[in-house]
Amino acid sequence: MKKLSSVLTLLVAVAVLAAACAPATPPPPADLLGEVMQRSYLLVSTDPNYAPQSVLKQDGKRTEGTKCPADALTAGELEGFDIDVAVELGKRLGVETCFATPSWDIITAGNWADKWDISVGSMTITTARQKILLFTTPYYYTPAQMAAAADAGITRLEDLNGKAICVGTATTYESWLNGDMEGLGLPESSIYAKAPTGVTVVPLETDQECAQAIASGRKDFAAYLTSATVVEQNIKDGVPVVKVGSPVYSEDLSVAIDKSHKLDPASLVSKLDEAVKAMHGDGTLAKFSNQWFGVDLTLAPK
Repeated sequence: MKKLSSVLTLLVAVAVLAAACAPATPPPPADLLGEVMQRSYLLVSTDPNYAPQSVLKQDGKRTEGTKCPADALTAGELEGFDIDVAVELGKRLGVETCFATPSWDIITAGNWADKWDISVGSMTITTARQKILLFTTPYYYTPAQMAAAADAGITRLEDLNGKAICVGTATTYESWLNGDMEGLGLPESSIYAKAPTGVTVVPLETDQECAQAIASGRKDFAAYLTSATVVEQNIKDGVPVVKVGSPVYSEDLSVAIDKSHKLDPASLVSKLDEAVKAMHGDGTLAKFSNQWFGVDLTLAPK
């Protein structure tokens, strides 16, 4: 009996020692920033078909040793201005950046159900979006530019009266063409022109698909509205389109965060805003802009 008692005592001692040496379970994070830091990655929503801002690499490979979830893309699989910005934000937080690719209308609608942390997808700050999303300081600014098929004979904005025009769904481009100034949600000083009259709006999942449709020979619309950076990339890539007139308005583009996260996003927004301001100050954003657009679009238009 004494021997059995000694064995039991030894087993209890071993169990106590093992429990003492086991790593402590980390406490649940107090906010969204804490969760991001605890898991060591930032999950960013972006568009994989929006060159030069964001696009799948032709020779992309999944980052070795990544902490990203299996259903997320890694930095090794994407490239573009937005991708570089998102990766740099992760570095400044001290975590890896991973990417989710939900559709644009789902991102702008809010209520993300905690499926990703932030959007770095060239989102325009609008009054409507500010009701459901939080925004950092803008990280760059782009003009909205109309473009048309080169063989359509369209050279002026007025030539588009009564025509069908393609846009990405749930974009400011769609709001402007529909005359929805509340949905557009931009200051008057940022709007340079009135929309053509009597137009038929043809929405596709993203405005990049409008140019791709023209390139494939689609004829049910004559033109499309998107960022000037996208139009210039389309022309560079050999898409048979031309710019129509001057830019019609200017967009302030920002990192966006859903207000309805289950964990408080305020501290993450603050950290990201600090990082964006620092990237403006040290020239990082200007470097990325010049690399991808050939011009510095990080200065607010005057």
